[in-house]
Amino acid sequence: MSDRYARTRRDPGPATVAAFQVRGRFLTALALRIDTESADGPFYAQLDDQLSRSPQLFLGAPIVLDFVNAPGFGAADRMRDLVDNLRRRDLRVFGVQNAAGFDASLLQTLGLIALPSGREAPIARDADPAPVAAAAADAPRPVENKVIRSPIRSGQMVVAEHGDLTVIGSVASGAELVAAGNIHVYGSLRGRAMAGCHGNEDAHIFCQSLNAELVAIAGLYQTSETLEDAARQRCTHIYLEDEKLCMEVIS
Repeated sequence: MSDRYARTRRDPGPATVAAFQVRGRFLTALALRIDTESADGPFYAQLDDQLSRSPQLFLGAPIVLDFVNAPGFGAADRMRDLVDNLRRRDLRVFGVQNAAGFDASLLQTLGLIALPSGREAPIARDADPAPVAAAAADAPRPVENKVIRSPIRSGQMVVAEHGDLTVIGSVASGAELVAAGNIHVYGSLRGRAMAGCHGNEDAHIFCQSLNAELVAIAGLYQTSETLEDAARQRCTHIYLEDEKLCMEVIS
């Protein structure tokens, strides 16, 4: 064996450090459903009024445009005008849903991605998977509850992707709580709270004082303007019943 070959086998070249990593990230977004075929003066007047009344609700939030009731926005000029006006209001529009038939090249030009509507469905598996693989795929994920023993400040986002989330403290305006299961807040809830984020309609939200910008369970939500007056600043239990968000004051 030559010395050259021996050196090559013993002394490999310098290791290459990966320049990037691909990681999953949990993302929550607000859906802005367009319920008119004409985004004109009255439309923007209502939108500006909403923004002035609840600025924290939209602050920094990624927004999806829902066109289930407005298919006419598939026209290029109308879509471009709508997106430009929304972004001038500092709304971070990044996607669309219920936009079948919309021009894909137009969406790409506007920096928008088409998202599926509705809840996610299980991924199809092979017809005859190996027994071990099938057992592993069907095994439930372990529950991972999360407990936070401090107040949640504005701008913070806390996620319990596979369990319940408990906050021992208050949740400031502009903060966000997300959980696959229930959410418990032992303090004032002034930010956003979204329970059952993977579609669990049996999830609940509990808080000692309700003054939230948004509460949601399995995607059904209410904003601060539509919260029940009897529940404001009260110890409250929030749950779903017959696809309606219900609020029960805990005496």
